Amino acid sequence: MTDSSLPCVDDLLAAAARIAPHASVTPVLQSQVLDALSGARLAFKAEHLQRGGAFKFRGACNAVWALPEAVAARGVVTHSSGNHGAALALAARTRGIACHVVVPEGAVAAKLANIVRHGATLWRCDPTIAAREAMCAQVEAETGATLVHPYADSHVIAGQGTAALELLGSQGPFDTLVVPVGGGGLAAGTRLALQAVSPVTRLVLAEPEGAADTARSLAAGERRLDFTPDTICDGLRGTLGAPNFALLQGAAEVITVDDAATVAAMRLLWQVLKQVVEPSSAIALAAILSQPARFAGQRVGVVLSGGNVDLNALPWAAA
Repeated sequence: MTDSSLPCVDDLLAAAARIAPHASVTPVLQSQVLDALSGARLAFKAEHLQRGGAFKFRGACNAVWALPEAVAARGVVTHSSGNHGAALALAARTRGIACHVVVPEGAVAAKLANIVRHGATLWRCDPTIAAREAMCAQVEAETGATLVHPYADSHVIAGQGTAALELLGSQGPFDTLVVPVGGGGLAAGTRLALQAVSPVTRLVLAEPEGAADTARSLAAGERRLDFTPDTICDGLRGTLGAPNFALLQGAAEVITVDDAATVAAMRLLWQVLKQVVEPSSAIALAAILSQPARFAGQRVGVVLSGGNVDLNALPWAAA
């Protein structure tokens, strides 16, 4: 079973040490043009340049290398629309163990190619959370592999937080950190990083309007998961995990963003920063540009979470 206990700051620091031999220390990018457009001083943590093309490698690597030897030998399994699956496959390869990835129909082709490239076995399912979880349970039963949940595993959460830990260590302090939120692994891990080194920094989460369960859940004080995601941000369609909600409650604000604004921000990042980022990453900049008064004059850290884009289906190509 996946470990859904709440990670703490010590787990974050242990994750940073554990993944250091394997994960890249990604650069921080800045742009006077984007500063002028936003009215803030922005520092972009370039996790799209992480191994596997997304921050997800951090959490997957931590989870894989935290497994006892006998457990690791049976392999790992997860469900993923792409980035976590590719990250887990790559992390498993660094340890020489098997990896199984359950993927929903309609997943981005470039992300599926990454999963296969890193040697994982693909298992297809219907595009629902229930179908993903049912197939994962089947694979666990058939193979003995250990489930590494995409965002509700404590080792995954702690590993994801190392991106913000690096950003704060090299560029901090910040007035605000902005990160995308889907299942909440990066968001919850970032909250741990702020707790560790910069508790006065605000945490703002960028969420698609078509998958705004985090905004609804934090406003209601309980998880509100009854929705059908409808967003171009394929990496942010997951429902907020229970440990993630517990860590974020009372510690984060949410800005919801429509897909048109996200695509515009994605194109802007390509044009100005010259960086290939995906919609689930660009939404962080879109959130800032949608409410400039909220960030005016501030130092703002932004995690660019991933860059695995299907270059044959760019969202502005048909416009």
